Amino acid sequence: MTASAEASLAAEAYGIVRRRIVRGTVGLGDVISRRKLAAELGMSFLPVSMALLRLEFEGLLESRPRAATRVRIPSREDVRGHYVVREALEVQAAKLFAGVATARERAELKKLAAHVDELARLQSDRTAYVQSHQKLHRRVAECTRCPALSTTIEKQNVLASIWFCLARSPSTDAPIRRHQDLMAVLCQGGPEEAAHAMREHIAGGLKHTMTVLEPYFRLRKASGKTFFRRSQKPSPARG
Repeated sequence: MTASAEASLAAEAYGIVRRRIVRGTVGLGDVISRRKLAAELGMSFLPVSMALLRLEFEGLLESRPRAATRVRIPSREDVRGHYVVREALEVQAAKLFAGVATARERAELKKLAAHVDELARLQSDRTAYVQSHQKLHRRVAECTRCPALSTTIEKQNVLASIWFCLARSPSTDAPIRRHQDLMAVLCQGGPEEAAHAMREHIAGGLKHTMTVLEPYFRLRKASGKTFFRRSQKPSPARG
């Protein structure tokens, strides 16, 4: 097999596994077997290993010598660090959005925010909520006219979407119009007001995520050098 063919297969395997992780089909702590994955996809070990190494580099997987490869369970420090970076990026996006977004874009984002809040209220389809929530933040970034900022925010939101999928329902103490209130400020206020609103929004997301992931923090600490199988994973905390 040529190098280009192997690279193509690796890209295919990467896309398949990444989608499974992002959609929650494969959850935090779930072990991924190279042998089983290669057999399922009809590939050799090499392209599958290349795909998993790429996902490990991106922080979605983790491996241990003579153990296994699993969907990465974050530590408390991982989550806090993620939100420090996310706040810096999204606060900047909010400031730029307030200054350059068109009237049509502002109307679009207000409508999308209402949809996100409605999905949160219904609590019937967590995946749909997570996807719509991610789309809202992505569109804010896209409306800044800064592709580099938009691309970086989208990559950051992949981890957040995985963590959000663990929650069976949104935070019970979150305002009913949480995203509509955010977009009202971004659409009507100035850059500094938008920055403050986004900073508060991200802080609320950090608080909820830490609560949701608490059982997984304990599992990460308890597992030591051993990777648990699915049957030993904790039940996600209810938001």
